[in-house]
Amino acid sequence: MEEVLLPAVMFTAMLIAILLGYPVAFVLMGLAMVFGYLGWGPGVIPAFFLRVLGVMKNYIFVAIPLFVFMGVMMERSGAAERLYGAAHLLMGGLGGLAVATVFVCTIFAAATGIVGASVVSMGLLALPAMLKRGYDKPLATGSILAGGTLGILIPPSVMIVVYGPIAGLSVGRLFFAAFIPGFVLSGLYMSYILIRCYHQPHLGPALPAEERRAVPTRKKLAMTATGLLPPIVLILAVLGTIFAGIAPPTEAAALGAFASMLLAAAYRALNWQAVKEAVERTIRVTSMIVFVVVGASMFTTVFLGLGGGEMIENIILGLPFPRYGILFVMMFIVFILGMFIDWIGIVLIIVPLFTPIADKLGFDAIWFALLIMVNLQMSYLTPPFAYSIFYLKGIAPPEVTIGHIYRGVIPFVALQWTGLALCIIFPPLILWLPGKMIG
Repeated sequence: MEEVLLPAVMFTAMLIAILLGYPVAFVLMGLAMVFGYLGWGPGVIPAFFLRVLGVMKNYIFVAIPLFVFMGVMMERSGAAERLYGAAHLLMGGLGGLAVATVFVCTIFAAATGIVGASVVSMGLLALPAMLKRGYDKPLATGSILAGGTLGILIPPSVMIVVYGPIAGLSVGRLFFAAFIPGFVLSGLYMSYILIRCYHQPHLGPALPAEERRAVPTRKKLAMTATGLLPPIVLILAVLGTIFAGIAPPTEAAALGAFASMLLAAAYRALNWQAVKEAVERTIRVTSMIVFVVVGASMFTTVFLGLGGGEMIENIILGLPFPRYGILFVMMFIVFILGMFIDWIGIVLIIVPLFTPIADKLGFDAIWFALLIMVNLQMSYLTPPFAYSIFYLKGIAPPEVTIGHIYRGVIPFVALQWTGLALCIIFPPLILWLPGKMIG
């Protein structure tokens, strides 16, 4: 009885403490110390030391600060502003500004990998422009939030860098498995906006034709060349080297960090203050991630050592459902947890528990990993702890209420579930591109 009781109490205590608002990293570390001592006595301390040392020596984690730095420098360079300026002119039809917002978020996601940067940048650029043109507030806010969450999925994604070592999977293959699902979601968002604005034109009025004609074609081409091509070159510099087998993700991340500084220099935004702020933000974000990774490593060591893995596995595999029914249960658990827990905590706690279950059910490991990641996008849009909503509300004009934002995200969460269903029904959406990788 004690073999089941300790891990059950440990897992319940973890959920309660996190829901009460205590920092995830210290909750995990504290519970690991308490229950580790109860289960094994003082001998648990050397085990913690070895686990923490293993995290610190994991070479792939070096990519985290490099990708974060690249994303911050992209934000500082003004790339999003130039991108949106070009897209604004090129996509001026019905719903065009909202479509342009999702399009720019897709490119920016592939260049930064940071949700906060995408949501805040596009909130400052696109929201005032859409409100000025009379766009429906829920549609405007929903398009920004949905597009911004693509940063956690479309490579280079920090979530993928964290997920790969935890699940024992190639980060490079996960990068390329995430591309098509990310673009499918982007396409679903843009299609929804166009269809809805076609039937309800007042929700997303078109730019006046004379305003679009007022900008010479030469200037449009110049804005496209300076706003669109540089981020694409940066993306190819990072991901092309991985896909071609030239460099692993860590070295490619270093190349991306350097290229982002060159881009900032080309945009005349590279100065000592910009570099200092980028380094400070990188240190803060990386420190937070490392603390959570270390805490989760300690927690899972104790939880699995006490038999928690077998307990969860027996409960889930014992459900009276076929294997796809069990898959739905796991996806639903991740979705519910996403309402209350940050994605880092979910990845580090759930992945070691669910990955062996998926393997026993005969699911491809890369495919299952991407289903989890597509699912975790919703954690940024589902209250009460929806970080993207908090980001946008913090910079939105007073006339945009939290009610507008909540109404705006509902259809996009439904589209995210649709995208997840498509990835389940059509596995090649995830598995085709990794199969083409060299090396």
